[in-house]
Amino acid sequence: MYLIILLFSFFLLTETTHTEAKWGQVGHYVTGEIAEYHLTDTARERVQQLLGNTSIPLATVWMDDIRSDGRYDYTRTWHWATIADGKTYEETEQDEGGDIIWALETLIEELKEGGLSKDEERDKLRMVMHMVGDIHQPLHVGTGEDMGGNQVRVQWMGQNSNLHRVWDTDIIMSLNMSYTELSRELNKATPEQIEEWQSATVRDWAYESKSYRSRIYNLPGNMRIGYEYRYHNLDIIFERLLQAGIRMAGVLNEIYDES
Repeated sequence: MYLIILLFSFFLLTETTHTEAKWGQVGHYVTGEIAEYHLTDTARERVQQLLGNTSIPLATVWMDDIRSDGRYDYTRTWHWATIADGKTYEETEQDEGGDIIWALETLIEELKEGGLSKDEERDKLRMVMHMVGDIHQPLHVGTGEDMGGNQVRVQWMGQNSNLHRVWDTDIIMSLNMSYTELSRELNKATPEQIEEWQSATVRDWAYESKSYRSRIYNLPGNMRIGYEYRYHNLDIIFERLLQAGIRMAGVLNEIYDES
């Protein structure tokens, strides 16, 4: 009996570790680490004042942490947007509670306008930091047919998964790199790239994510994917993580450093 309990406890631990190691957490940490590097001194000081003892990378996952808090149920639909194939964002029916595009545009403007209490400002800041990461994960801009790939069952490296989780977590975790190692590896944008990426709008970011669908959904008939799939798509993940970090810094610099 003791052995059975021990094995069951080990199973729970490994399952929890796998599902919680989630653009996913590591992906968000990477975007925060890169963003912090590109903040102006003025913006970094103001952001850190609001976050208190919480680091910028850790603050990027706060919006996922509050999903179990009923006070924030109004943000439930703010993690994704739908742009149907062959349609524009404006032509696609949206959630009544708003989506990630609407929420980002709204909260960024509210932060720029100011006049918020410290708690309101800190909450909106952490939401923006998280959503900038989410909108750069291509499957957070869905077709409206399969819950952003969550209903597409696949086998990843021989283990049951789904397409959304593969892009959120599985590919990144398969690299066996810490978020600081991955950030250092990716944080090599040129001044020209930074200027171009930071000049794009929230809706531009969403359409970029939509543009990768043909590659993302290029799946074998047996739905078994692994190293070959990662090889053909890792460049997308690397670029999107880097762009998210650069753009997060650009947004926060605009909000907190008028110079």
